[in-house]
Amino acid sequence: MAGRGQMKRRGTLRLMAACAAALAAPRVLALTGSADAQARLSQAQSRAFQAWMLRIISAQIEQGPSPRWQHRDCAGLVRFAVNEALSAHDAKWMRANGIASDRRLPPELDLTPPQAALRNRWVQGDGKVGHFVTALALVQHNSRFVAREISQALPGDLLFYDQGDEQHLMVWMGAHIAYHTGTVTPTDNGLRTVDIQQLTTWKDTRWQPAVNNPNFAGVFRLSFLS
Repeated sequence: MAGRGQMKRRGTLRLMAACAAALAAPRVLALTGSADAQARLSQAQSRAFQAWMLRIISAQIEQGPSPRWQHRDCAGLVRFAVNEALSAHDAKWMRANGIASDRRLPPELDLTPPQAALRNRWVQGDGKVGHFVTALALVQHNSRFVAREISQALPGDLLFYDQGDEQHLMVWMGAHIAYHTGTVTPTDNGLRTVDIQQLTTWKDTRWQPAVNNPNFAGVFRLSFLS
C-alpha cells in the first residue's frame, strides 16, 4: 500500500493534470517560480530548440553518452539536452559533442542574454534556482501540462511517470521515445529507444502512456517554450 507521502505526491500530480485540462489555454504549472516571461523563446526559437534537443539526444543514443553529460539518469538526460540545446553551437561545441556540421543541423536560436541565461537555471522544489533538478520538480516547476493523450505530444515533450517511490521521464522524439533507465554498467550505458506501438503494448502496464494508467501523469512541455 502506498504511504502518505506517495499518496500525497500522486494526488498533487493528478490535481495538476485536472486543473490544466480544465483550462482552454495552456499555462505553466509551477508550485513556486516560473520562467521569466521575457526569457521565453519565440515560436521560431522554440522550434529550433526542439530540433537541437532531439539532435543532441540522438547523438547520445548513436554515439554513446558524451563525457560532458555527468549525471546519467532520466532527468539528467533532459537537463543535459536542454542545456546543450541552449548553448552556442560553434565549431568548438561541435567538436566537444562529437557532432558533425552538415545540412541536417537546425538553425541557431540567436538567444538574447536573458534567454541564454536559462541554461542551468532550474526551479527546484523549495523555489531555489540551480543547475540540478529532479524528475518530479522538472515537471512540477519547470514544465506545463499538455495532456494525458500521447497524440498531443510534440517533439521534445516529456512523458512523466510516477511509480510511487520513483518518478521517471521519457522524451517524445516524434518517431520514437528516448529515455535513460537510471542504471549504468560497464556494458550498458542505460540509454533506450522504443517506438510508440511497443510502449503502448508494453507487458508491464505501468509504463504504458495510456489515460487509464494511473502511473502515467501525462505529457509535459518545458515552460519557456512558446
